[in-house]
Amino acid sequence: LQNVRIDPSSISFSMWKDIPVPFYMSVHFFEVLNPKEVLQGAKPVLNQRGPYVYREFRYKTNITFHDNDTVSFLEYRKLFFQPDLSNGSEDEYIVVPNILMMGAAVMMENLPNFVKLLLSGALAGLKQEAFMNRTVGEIMWGYEDPLIDTINMFVPGLIPFKGKFGLFIELNNSNSGLFTVNTGMKNISRVHMVDSWNGLKKVNYWRSSECNMINGTAGEMWPPFMSPTSLEFYSPDACRSMTLVYERSGKFEGVPTYRFVAPKTLFANGTDYPPNEGFCPCMQSGIQNVSTCRLNAPIFISHPHFYNADPALVNAVEGLHPSKDQHALFLDVHPMTGIPMNCSIKLQLNLYIKQVSGIIQTGKIKPVVLPLLWFAESGSIEGSVLKQFYTNLVLIPSLLDYLQYIFLGLSVLLIMSAAVLM
Repeated sequence: LQNVRIDPSSISFSMWKDIPVPFYMSVHFFEVLNPKEVLQGAKPVLNQRGPYVYREFRYKTNITFHDNDTVSFLEYRKLFFQPDLSNGSEDEYIVVPNILMMGAAVMMENLPNFVKLLLSGALAGLKQEAFMNRTVGEIMWGYEDPLIDTINMFVPGLIPFKGKFGLFIELNNSNSGLFTVNTGMKNISRVHMVDSWNGLKKVNYWRSSECNMINGTAGEMWPPFMSPTSLEFYSPDACRSMTLVYERSGKFEGVPTYRFVAPKTLFANGTDYPPNEGFCPCMQSGIQNVSTCRLNAPIFISHPHFYNADPALVNAVEGLHPSKDQHALFLDVHPMTGIPMNCSIKLQLNLYIKQVSGIIQTGKIKPVVLPLLWFAESGSIEGSVLKQFYTNLVLIPSLLDYLQYIFLGLSVLLIMSAAVLM
C-alpha cells in the first residue's frame, strides 16, 4: 500500500513523476485517391499511409501537494520523429481534405447566402480547393495559410486562432491541463482518482450532467486491488470520461494482468445506448461528435477504420478494413497495484464534409464522415523498470505470502508440541 501512494518516499513515485516507459505514437493517414471524382459526388477511395512513428516523452511539472490528500500537476509531452520505425518520412506529400476550408464551409452552412458567396469569391482568389496536397509534417505540425485571416475577416470568431494550422500543433511541448488527483495517503482506495481538472469538477461540453462528469483517474494508474469489472479515466483529448470493461486475465512478462477494452457502447449514439444521448447531436453509432470542444468544427472521433461502428460508415468510403487485432484499444493492468504494464490506446479523427450551397468549392460532395487519420499511443514496462517492478511488487509479496503460511505452520507445530509436553 505504501508503494503505490503518490508519496515521494514510495517506489512508484518516480515512475509516476517521470514516466520511464518508452511510449510511441504511431500515426496513419488516409490519402484520398480520387479527389476530383469526390467533388462530382463519387464515393471517396482511401489509401492508408504510414505509420509515422514518434517517440513520446512524458514528465510532470508544477507538482503541488495539498492538505486535503490531493496533488496537482501539469503533464507535458514531447514527440520526436523516428525514421527507422516509420514507413515514410515527414516530407512525403498526401492528398487530404482542405480541413480548414471544408470545416469552415460546414460551420457556415446556415449563414446568409451573401456571406457564403463573399467567402467563396475569396477562396477562389486564394486558389483554395476542397482537397489539398501537403506534407505529413505540415498537416501534423502546422502550415501558414492565408485562409485563416480571410475567415477571421468575414466571420470573426469562427476560428479563434491565428498563425499556423496543424492537427497536432498543440500536442507537442504542451500539457493536458491541470489535474488534481488523490494521493491515497489517507484513503488508498482513492489514489490517482481525479478531484478536478483545470479547477473543474465537471466539464460543460455536453448536454447531460452524466456526460459532463469527470470520472476515474488521469489514465496513468488506478487504485490497487482492482476487481475484474471496469476502469474509468478522463481524457482531455476526447473531452470526456471513458469507461473500459474487463475482457480477460493474463500475464505480461510474468506479471499477472487484467485486460480492459472499450465496450461497443463507448461511441454508440443515443438511440443505441441512451446514456450517450448527452453527447449528441449524434449520427450513426460508432462515432462521437466532438465539435463542442473543438471550436465547433465538424470533427468526430471513433475507433480506427470505424471498428465497432455502424457498417454504413465503412460502406460510405472505400479502403477501410476494421479489425479487432489492429484497431481495438486495450490496457493490461497489474490488478494488485493498479499500474499499467502494457497498453495501446487508439483513436481516429474524422471530418464531416458535404456540399454547401453558395460555396462553389464544395462541388457536389455527398455528405460523408471522412477519416483523416488514426493514431495509437503504445507503451509497455520493460528493462530495469520491469525487473524492479517484478522484484518489489510481485516477487517479494509472493515470498511474504508463502512465508506467512510457513510461519502459520510452524506456529501450529509449536502449539502441538507445547500441548504434548503438558
